[in-house]
Amino acid sequence: MEVTAAMVKELRERTGAGMMQCKKALSESNGDVEKAMEALRKMGLSAVAKRSERTAAEGRIEAYVHAGNKIGVLVEVNCETDFVARTDDFMRLCREIALQVAATCPSWVRVEDVPPETVDATTRKIRERLSGDGIAGEELEKQIARELQRFHEEQVLLQQPNIRDQSRTIGDIVTEAAAKMGENIQIRRFAYIRLGGAA
Repeated sequence: MEVTAAMVKELRERTGAGMMQCKKALSESNGDVEKAMEALRKMGLSAVAKRSERTAAEGRIEAYVHAGNKIGVLVEVNCETDFVARTDDFMRLCREIALQVAATCPSWVRVEDVPPETVDATTRKIRERLSGDGIAGEELEKQIARELQRFHEEQVLLQQPNIRDQSRTIGDIVTEAAAKMGENIQIRRFAYIRLGGAA
């Protein structure tokens, strides 16, 4: 099937990928836009993995104060260049992350940030509760793993389902943004403040 300029334009608008990448993906997928989008996504994810070791020292601090001025959030999101930090796409990403933190109040950015003693204590509580319900053996271990996964989805920002699209985690959104912008993007830290809450 012949790849037309209109097809390339549509794919570029939907993915933000370069013109030559779009043309190649469309050629390889015989003009199927959905297949071409999937191919571009896979190409982008492999490139993101290669970029993840590069230094991300630029970026922005996004502030969000919830209606009524009862909740405030600061989020630091890093990228590699000041050029990307000033783009609308990067600013939208930072805003999305700040809204997520305001809505869900996570405790940590990534799974590796969860202290081992917290994981141990949580696992112990789950094990005691399930054992008390008469669950044992392999089924007990499976349920413990499932409940730990739920704990991470509630408490770890990158593991949380996005409040606007539950089919994607915040980690997915950051990875997709890094693929689209062509830079290593990292959420460095956040602060959540509730009026009258603990200091």
